[in-house]
Amino acid sequence: MRLLVTGGSGFIGTNLMGYYIGKGIPLLNLDWNPPLDPGHRGWWRECDIMDQEGMRALFEEFRPTHVVHLAARADTDEPDDINAYIQNHEGTRRLLEVVKAAPGIERIIVTSTQFVCEAGYQPKHDLDFKPFTLYGETKRLTEMATREAGLTCAWTIIRPTTIWGPWSLRYRDVMFKVMRKGLYFHPSKKKVVRSYGYVGNVVWQIDRMLESPRAQVDGKVFYVGDRPFDLRTWVDAISRALVGRPVRYIPTWAIRGIALGGDLLKALRIPFPITTGRFRSMTSDYITPMDATIAAFGEAPYSLEQGVKEMVRWYDNGSERIVGHTLKDVRLKPQAKA
Repeated sequence: MRLLVTGGSGFIGTNLMGYYIGKGIPLLNLDWNPPLDPGHRGWWRECDIMDQEGMRALFEEFRPTHVVHLAARADTDEPDDINAYIQNHEGTRRLLEVVKAAPGIERIIVTSTQFVCEAGYQPKHDLDFKPFTLYGETKRLTEMATREAGLTCAWTIIRPTTIWGPWSLRYRDVMFKVMRKGLYFHPSKKKVVRSYGYVGNVVWQIDRMLESPRAQVDGKVFYVGDRPFDLRTWVDAISRALVGRPVRYIPTWAIRGIALGGDLLKALRIPFPITTGRFRSMTSDYITPMDATIAAFGEAPYSLEQGVKEMVRWYDNGSERIVGHTLKDVRLKPQAKA
């Protein structure tokens, strides 16, 4: 296997690259940002997936047999302009044209998201969509572009759930930092069932898809992550690992008021850990159908406790030195001089 990863400098990509670097296979990361892990620079080539000819040249040079497409703008911050996410759907379409023309490619995994369906909506089939953000809509378009590309290699679409683990700067900068200072409060003791996924399990699932017989994965859609669980179990496990005690709870009405204040600060571009969107995430069920993934590939190897231990170890051992990426919006990319 000669594996090419797009977006290997991001959160999931860093974990995936580390796994395959450890296996010693020929490997290449195409990303417009440098790797989060400086140790991965030897496998990185700077590339914008909107640059189709640049991609084509790198494909011809590396000659991959397998591709994992992770490159995307993955936040949900932009409410109005779908072009803020143009690299998601149009970038994928251009990548697929390169893949289709490249000789020797056996299979590709294309990354979508659970957000192609809103919370509480259970899709009846793979083409049953109900996105609730522009980001989710661009991933619906990504899935359709994959289906319509006319690929001759095997293709698989994955829909990550809410993924956590080492190299997640969002959890480092918000939840972990606040919790370590003793300032984290969870809204009420109500049971909330969520679909989360430890990143090590997601990497394991991707690896299984790359190694499985073609008939098992070709043209299929799989959610990746862990079985849905009570969110309180997860936050309690993290709180015990970080501060040695269970998480503290606060009445729902109180944290709703704090979230409204967070919305105001966000509008003023002042970072704040709790907003209305985050409040909804903490208090609403979001269950995705993991059964097909588990039936196809088996139970993932890492327990919640193992995942928490690994993430806290990463957090406490130099994670503060990691500098986050600044380039995520293609509209803000510096233009080449004429």
